[in-house]
Amino acid sequence: MADDGSASNRRDPIKSSVGNVAGQRRRQQAVTVAKERRELLVRAKRLCRVGTTGGDEEDAHVENEMMIDEDQTVLEAQTSKAVEELKSAVQSQGKGAMQKRVTALRELRRLLSKSEFPPIDVALSAGAIPLLVQCLSFGSPDEQLLESAWCLTNIAAGQPEETKALLPALPLLIAHLGEKSSAPVAEQCAWAIGNVAGEGEELRNILLSQGALPPLARMIFPDKGSTVRTAAWALSNLIKGPESKAAEQLVRVDGIIEAILRHLKKTDEEIATEIAWIVVYLSALSDIATSMLLKGGILQLLVEKLATSNSLQLLIPVLRSLGNFVSVDPKAMLTILIGGQNTEENVINVLAKCLRSEHRVLKKEAAWVLSNIAAGSIEHKRMIHSTEAMPLLLQLLSTSPFDIRKEVAYVLGNLCVESAEGDTRPRIIQEHLVSIVSGGCLRGFIDLVRSADIEAARLGLQFIELVSY
Repeated sequence: MADDGSASNRRDPIKSSVGNVAGQRRRQQAVTVAKERRELLVRAKRLCRVGTTGGDEEDAHVENEMMIDEDQTVLEAQTSKAVEELKSAVQSQGKGAMQKRVTALRELRRLLSKSEFPPIDVALSAGAIPLLVQCLSFGSPDEQLLESAWCLTNIAAGQPEETKALLPALPLLIAHLGEKSSAPVAEQCAWAIGNVAGEGEELRNILLSQGALPPLARMIFPDKGSTVRTAAWALSNLIKGPESKAAEQLVRVDGIIEAILRHLKKTDEEIATEIAWIVVYLSALSDIATSMLLKGGILQLLVEKLATSNSLQLLIPVLRSLGNFVSVDPKAMLTILIGGQNTEENVINVLAKCLRSEHRVLKKEAAWVLSNIAAGSIEHKRMIHSTEAMPLLLQLLSTSPFDIRKEVAYVLGNLCVESAEGDTRPRIIQEHLVSIVSGGCLRGFIDLVRSADIEAARLGLQFIELVSY
C-alpha cells in the first residue's frame, strides 16, 4: 500500500486539513469503485448467454425472447429434470455416453442462461456442482469442458451463497487456465473465476491461495481479443482490494507491465477498458506497480485515450487512473502538461471536455483528477488557471449535484494556495484567489458550509478563511 506519510507531504494545505491524504484517497476509490461500475451496468459478475466460441448467439437471442412470459415454476421443474438427466449421463458408459453428457450439459446450460433470474438454487439443490466438477476433469472432450464451465459461470453469477457453492470446482477451473486447455475452454473458465472473484474479498483470497493469478495474468499476453478481454476483466476483479497483496503479486509476473502497455496502445476499446480497470487497482494499491507503470510511459497513453475516445466505459477508468498517478507523482504529470503541444492531447483541455460531458460520472472523475493536479506545484496551478477549465469549474460549483460540487471546490481551493510542509500556514496565490472570487464562487462555498457533510463543510470554511486573510 502507499505510504500515507509520504503522500501527505505532497498534498496541498486546502486538502490536508480535511484529511484527504493522497494515498488514502486512492485506496478508498479502489474499494468503492465496484458500486460505480454497477451503476454503469458494467457488472462485477456477468451472466454468460453466448459462449466463448460465439456459436450459439442466435439460439441465445431466441431463447431470451421466449423467456419473457415463461412461467418460473416451469423453468424450475425443467432445471431439476435437467440435473437428473445429467446425473444419468455421467453414470452412463459405452458408445454414445460422451454425446449424452454433452446433450445433458447443454440443456442445463440453456436453462441457466434463459432468464434474468436463472433457477440456480434449484440446480444446486438437485446436486449440480459435483456433476459439473466431474465433467470438468482433464481428458474430457472440449465440448463437454466448455459446457461444464459455462454452467459454472452462470451459477457463479448468482447470489453470494450460490457463488460460494463453486468452491469444489475452483481447482479444476484454475487448472484449465493453463496451456493444456484449448483457448475457448480457458476463456470460459476465466469467466467463471471472474464471477467468483467479483463476489468479495473472502473468495478472492481463496482464489489467490489456490494460484489463480499467474495463469490468469498470462492469458492477457497474446493478442487474442476475446480471451484478453475476459481474462483482463477477471484479473481486475481478482486484484481490486482492499488489500494490496494481489496487486503486488500481479506486477511480479514477468511481462505483465509490457502486456498492459501494449494493449492500451491498441485501438480495441473493449480490451482497453478492461486493461484500464487493472491499471486503476494497480495504481491505487501498489506503489511498486505505480512506479513501474510510470516508467513505462503510461501517462501519455492514458492522456491519448482521454483525447481520442468517446466511450464512457473507457473514459471512467482512464480518468481514475490519471488521478491516482497524479497523487503519487506530480512531477510526471507536469512533464505531460508542459509537453502536450497538440491541443487535443493537452490533458487540461481534455479534462475540460469531460467537465462539459452530459455524463455525471465523467464530470465527477474529471474534477477529481483536476483536484489532484491542483494540489501539486505552482506550475500545475497556473496551468489549470489559464485554461478553459476555469469557467467550467466555476459554473459547476453552483449548478452541479453535491458530489461534483465537492470535488470542484477542492480544485478551486487548491488553486489559491501554494503547497506547504507540516503546519506552515499556506501562502495564498493572490491572483488566483481574486480571479476565482470575482467569478462568483463564494455562494458555492457557503452552500458547502451549510451541508451535512463534515468534510465539505470544513472545505467551505477553509476557503472562506482564505478570503478573510
